[in-house]
Amino acid sequence: MSYDHGALESALAQAVGQDEDLVAQLRAAFGDSARRQIDLMQRARCDANWLYAALRLKGTAASFGASQIQALAEEAADGAPGDPVVLRELTMAVNSAVDPA
Repeated sequence: MSYDHGALESALAQAVGQDEDLVAQLRAAFGDSARRQIDLMQRARCDANWLYAALRLKGTAASFGASQIQALAEEAADGAPGDPVVLRELTMAVNSAVDPA
């Protein structure tokens, strides 16, 4: 699955304009937060912890305009805790959004 990081780039540009340093800082903050929630999802030992981390990730993605990550987080929240497929997809999407090639 490839990630279209255009939505994140567009949201960051709208928020801060052409300030490349600030865009980089916000992208890094998004990545740190998203990766922290994915880590919590991977370590979740109960349904409530999984759901809480998935919904936090969904909110973070929505705040940054990362619609694909938001949709994956919603899929995770609606799905089975510990789903390795959705965790892998989330990790790939976040990595692609934060470190676009």
